[in-house]
Amino acid sequence: MTSNSAWLSRAEDVADQFLRLSKNYLPHLARLCLVSTFLEDGLRMWLQWSEQREYMDISWSCGYFIATLFVLINLFGQLGGVVMILLRKKVEIACGILLGIVILQTIAYQILWDLQFLFRNLSLIGGLALLVAESKKEARTLFAGVPSLGENKPKTYLMLGGRILLVFMFLTLVRFEFSVMQMFQLLIGGMLMSLVAIGFKTKLSSFVLVLWLMLFNVYMNAFWTIPAYKPMRDFLKYDFFQTLSVIGGLLMLVSLGPGGVSMDEHKKQW
Repeated sequence: MTSNSAWLSRAEDVADQFLRLSKNYLPHLARLCLVSTFLEDGLRMWLQWSEQREYMDISWSCGYFIATLFVLINLFGQLGGVVMILLRKKVEIACGILLGIVILQTIAYQILWDLQFLFRNLSLIGGLALLVAESKKEARTLFAGVPSLGENKPKTYLMLGGRILLVFMFLTLVRFEFSVMQMFQLLIGGMLMSLVAIGFKTKLSSFVLVLWLMLFNVYMNAFWTIPAYKPMRDFLKYDFFQTLSVIGGLLMLVSLGPGGVSMDEHKKQW
């Protein structure tokens, strides 16, 4: 028991050291990773303009005008939202635009009943909630240098919702196969995601998940190894950047912490 506590303490020290060394650029990296899927999809709308418009027209029989309008909304909405977030200009409005894009695509691409895609979109929404939380100012105090008298309620609940929604990404990685590797992944990944959801050892759990998901992403979604003419390349690229966005959300948790509604926060009050 003592050795486990010592091992956990050393792991937390490593995570804290990483945070101290990276605190100046970690939020910027987190935001870039978080919006990467919107950046990639916006550029795809530009580079595959005709194909995207034709796909919408065939899928919905909506005509040239509506199909063109859909592509334009996705193109300018996503690229504009990404630029606003990276420049930290009107972040809440930008996240609202990107949330609208997620909902629009969920309906347009008919993935509402595809649980894997739906769960990934929910994780993406969780990441957007964390972006909005980061942009929230701390509650004002009566005197300079004195802690605020009350909590920043909107930020607190955005952090809670963001943490919980990020967990849905793990559910898309679960494969019901009775192999040693799959059982190990299910056990460790499930435990870490549960810790993130309840906000216990949040920074350490998020840091370990970042490392795990990065390795998983590079190994499983290596779209650059697939020839450009094969459709599988686009599917793997989509998965790669969506997973990268969830990694961005976890990096945001490493940077910001779990928020007020968490076991980590309640431990401080004990």
